[in-house]
Amino acid sequence: MAPSFISVSLLFIGLHAAVITDPICSSDGFMEFVATECVFNSTELKDIEYIQSYYYNKLEYTRFSSSVGKFVGFTERGVKNAAAWNNNPSYLSRAKAQKEVYCLNHVPVYYNNMLTKSAEPYVRLHSETPPGGGPLSMLVCSVYDFYPKKIIVRWTRDGRPETTGVTSTDELADGDWYYQTHSHLEYTPRSGEKISCVVEHISLSKPLVTDWNPSMPESERNKVAIGASGLILGLTLSLAGFIYYKRKARGRILVPSH
Repeated sequence: MAPSFISVSLLFIGLHAAVITDPICSSDGFMEFVATECVFNSTELKDIEYIQSYYYNKLEYTRFSSSVGKFVGFTERGVKNAAAWNNNPSYLSRAKAQKEVYCLNHVPVYYNNMLTKSAEPYVRLHSETPPGGGPLSMLVCSVYDFYPKKIIVRWTRDGRPETTGVTSTDELADGDWYYQTHSHLEYTPRSGEKISCVVEHISLSKPLVTDWNPSMPESERNKVAIGASGLILGLTLSLAGFIYYKRKARGRILVPSH
């Protein structure tokens, strides 16, 4: 894929890494622990946020964020902790330094590992009857099972970009790390034209082009196949009945009447 597309993709890929430390203490089923996060969308220090959250019994009571630059409390105890730690220059400086000391050492590893994991999209191009009917037709380009999320789906008519009558959904999460998206094109059919759905994704070495074959929609092909099968079956049963009748007629004995 063209380098320009890759650079845009990297800009919008959001990755999250979280490391939870061992519990500080635990008593009678109540647990206190610290969660450390590095939230980032690139390996640049300016694009990284360091967050350290303090929890007691699943409730966050104090948090430090490098974006805020100080501790913030969420409970009575948390407010007191935040005030004390913010007034301790040495403690506050150590917290601020963790963005570079902790995150900058870990982010490149996670970032590069995520970029090497991708899944190629599967494309299905089909037609639908637009609401209200009329002379317009509607093509739907459905793209399934791709990862990461960022993707480009566009239309071409006879090799030229087509943007009129195009609507698209957002990238929809399937819940298993894969995504899907659907792009619709309203158009008036013309003889001899070539309409294509073009998909660009980081997993592809070149754009994936799927051409529309207007010979017959899939639903119509299925109806014809079912109808033809029923006709053949009916003719077969009729022929079998006719043969059976003829054989019975030849074996019948005629008795003369007196």
